[in-house]
Amino acid sequence: MYTRIDGKEVSSAVRDEIKKQVASLKEKGITPGLAVIIVGNDPASRVYVNNKKKGCEQTGMNSFEYAMPEETTTEELISLIEKLNKDEKVHGILCQLPVPKHIDEEKVLLAI
Repeated sequence: MYTRIDGKEVSSAVRDEIKKQVASLKEKGITPGLAVIIVGNDPASRVYVNNKKKGCEQTGMNSFEYAMPEETTTEELISLIEKLNKDEKVHGILCQLPVPKHIDEEKVLLAI
């Protein structure tokens, strides 16, 4: 036996609930912010990042994008993450995977 769900309907309901929660936070002077980091030019990753930005807009959240070149080092990426961790406007950090092969993914994820 299975249950069929309407993905668009579920997504819309979730976004509506998030909008309410964001509005409640805004009443307290807090606007949630999501920082999204993308390293390199992977087309699928670009689509995913753009969708995250759109989702933030639809729910009233702030979105901060950091596009870094393919040559970015692990240390440079971690430095940015450390800066974002201290930024009071940023409440969540998403580093779009995959990152280029020369970057230590585990170190990056542990820094978030």
